[in-house]
Amino acid sequence: MTDTAVRAQPVGSGALAHTRAYRGDRIVGRDFPVHDIRAHVHERDAVVWLDLCDPDTEDLAAIADQLGLHELAVEDAVHEHQRPKFDRYATHEFISLYATSFDAPSGELRTSELAAFITDKVLVTVRKDDGFDIGAVMRHWDNAAELPGSPIMVLLHGLLDVVVDGHYQAVQDLDERIETLEDAVFDEQGPQDDVQRLSFQLRKSLVNLRRVVAPMRELLGAIMHRDQRLAGSELLPYFQDVYDHVLRTTEWADSLRDMISSIVDTRLALQSNRLNVISKKVTGWAAIIAVPTAITGFYGQNVPYPGFSAVSGEITSSGLIVLASLVLYVIFRRKDWL
Repeated sequence: MTDTAVRAQPVGSGALAHTRAYRGDRIVGRDFPVHDIRAHVHERDAVVWLDLCDPDTEDLAAIADQLGLHELAVEDAVHEHQRPKFDRYATHEFISLYATSFDAPSGELRTSELAAFITDKVLVTVRKDDGFDIGAVMRHWDNAAELPGSPIMVLLHGLLDVVVDGHYQAVQDLDERIETLEDAVFDEQGPQDDVQRLSFQLRKSLVNLRRVVAPMRELLGAIMHRDQRLAGSELLPYFQDVYDHVLRTTEWADSLRDMISSIVDTRLALQSNRLNVISKKVTGWAAIIAVPTAITGFYGQNVPYPGFSAVSGEITSSGLIVLASLVLYVIFRRKDWL
């Protein structure tokens, strides 16, 4: 399936659409109006892909009338914050899922919600925003001309493969960012407030990543199930490869979540140790300062004492102050209190 980049066309309320028609591994139509889908579907051995970006209910209702899409699936495709899932209806299958990308400087995981309708001859993808690079999916299809099996399932495999690869790239970027955070935790000269903020942001990103990746196991499992007869024996190994990537990403995210928790605990322990060291130093200096205070206080009594009103008394008191302070300083240094 080879082709140059396609152009998006406006649909209805302003939503953008991509269209392609395939016959075998050849593209026989592209950028055609959405209302021409039915004509292409009626062609022998032809399959059609339609992509909609940020459509409203009216846009999808027109497509649903052409393809016989279930109203509940259309509702899920329009409304946001759906759980990644696989639903089967009488005339089609429906999936919802999330693409991800990771912003390393801020530690934020960005998600883009997707939905797809799968019929015998049409694949409709619905993007809630333009955060997902649909061009990467088209390039994947262009390089997958020799894949065996149902053309529609080849298209679906390409979509899932790109999305899951994005999950894997996100967890890999998170791992690298956490490694830099580990170094910052032990850097006493670095800004610790930034470390704390970033550690909590990374933990939040990992939770969000696992929330969108973990249900993908169930979704892929439903597609590969032999009773569904979707993947087919020819494409089953390719879907199994995507499934393995989902498992690896999920396990990696779990291990990183434990690592982030360890980093937070380690930082708190280091802060406690630093506080103990500071407390010891302050206590040690207070003990040293207490010596001259005690001696000068004793010699400041309004009663006679050895050396009272004499130079020898001043020398004695000054000597005691210096000697006692030095002794305490040496003792505290040996105990690493100063």
